[in-house]
Amino acid sequence: MAAVLITGCSSGIGLETALAFARRGDHTYASMRNPEKAARLRERAAAENLEVEVLALDVTDDASVAAAVQLVEERHGAVDVLVNNAGITYAGAIEVTPIEQARAVMETNFWGVLRTIRAALPAMRARGGGVIVNVSSLAGRVWSVPYGGFYSASKAGIGSLSEALAGEVEQFGVRVVCIEPGSFATDVQTNAFNRELSEEDPYSADEAWLTRFMVRIAEAGGEPAVVADAIVAAVENPDTPLHALVGEEAEMAVDLAGKAGYEQWYPQFVQQAEHFAGPRPVKPVKPT
Repeated sequence: MAAVLITGCSSGIGLETALAFARRGDHTYASMRNPEKAARLRERAAAENLEVEVLALDVTDDASVAAAVQLVEERHGAVDVLVNNAGITYAGAIEVTPIEQARAVMETNFWGVLRTIRAALPAMRARGGGVIVNVSSLAGRVWSVPYGGFYSASKAGIGSLSEALAGEVEQFGVRVVCIEPGSFATDVQTNAFNRELSEEDPYSADEAWLTRFMVRIAEAGGEPAVVADAIVAAVENPDTPLHALVGEEAEMAVDLAGKAGYEQWYPQFVQQAEHFAGPRPVKPVKPT
């Protein structure tokens, strides 16, 4: 039985991943910033008679990360499997999004991943094995959509970090996988676009239009359990590629990215958005 530490388990992919590892009989530590939000996880685990231990872990807090990792190490010697899933998103124009909000996205999605890796890796290295799974996104692998720049940047950073880390830790028997899901129905994705837009925002009309499209995409996404199963499969299969796509949409998008550039993709994206959300309220203006 492996000692598995998962971040961001209050809902969605993290919740399903905790249940998936518990079904294998692993020592499953499901962490979240606020354990009071664990009711759904506890209920699901009890219904299947699964053992899942809930831990408080805020990936933006050094002491919180260290305490959670230390608890697992005191019981098992090391974290055998670390799943960095905790993440937030925010939709907003690059010009007008408050820098504090942009920083919060990076603090959780990128620096939070780095914190947990640095906390868990020394014991993994000393033991000579372990698997680090970083949950990124299709948004970090291919082109970024308007108003999604901060989220995409944070996820692209995870991909680059994973590549460098994999080459650094292979000498110690530690393996790294970067999971890249397409659209899946999670609270994080849906809530990102459900916010009030200021009429004073020069981008508000265009963002409201794109929001209608993105909410439709998020709500029609696949089941998070599919991603959880992919994470477990990646841990079980040592031949899993570093960049592991999840979902047909992700595979199609990456295939398209290999054949076309941003200039070919972007008009197709706008056309698809107009199909679901109606005509775009703004038109591009060619520079003079």
